[in-house]
Amino acid sequence: DLPVIILTSKDEEIDEILGFNLGADDYMHKPFSQRLLIERVKAVLRRAGIEGEDTAAAAAGGAEAAARALKRGKLTLDPARHDCLWDGKPVKLTVTEFLLLQSLAQRPGFVKSRDNLMDAAYDDQVYVDDRTIDSHIKRMRKKFREVDPEFDAIETLYGVGYRYREA
Repeated sequence: DLPVIILTSKDEEIDEILGFNLGADDYMHKPFSQRLLIERVKAVLRRAGIEGEDTAAAAAGGAEAAARALKRGKLTLDPARHDCLWDGKPVKLTVTEFLLLQSLAQRPGFVKSRDNLMDAAYDDQVYVDDRTIDSHIKRMRKKFREVDPEFDAIETLYGVGYRYREA
């Protein structure tokens, strides 16, 4: 009974058809604006009979929450300011590194494949090899270990991907 909107970097017609066949109520591919996403959420909720002031506010709040600071153990990420702190000390990250770390830290303990991370960090029009993610992770770890030699929050699961481990 829960409405589903697929948000993805895949924009081929066959992907959209597959999404609808899997039960999606709507399908949006990158890039998209937050305003359009909020309006589509409202429309899906209206069609599902779940409309109301509080659901519209929750949809708007969800978009705003993505821009708020994220705290995970010693890590603080502030997307609005592009600030990254580890135990209160600044860590200078590139835009790509920041997006990768944000993607990992949003769901600690959950594994992200290289493909998932590429979707989080790169525009759909950019082709990168999946091993590029490995290089970014390696540089990120080096930067964090300059601040904290004991840093081990980014775990490698060989053959699977990476996950953020909250200490």
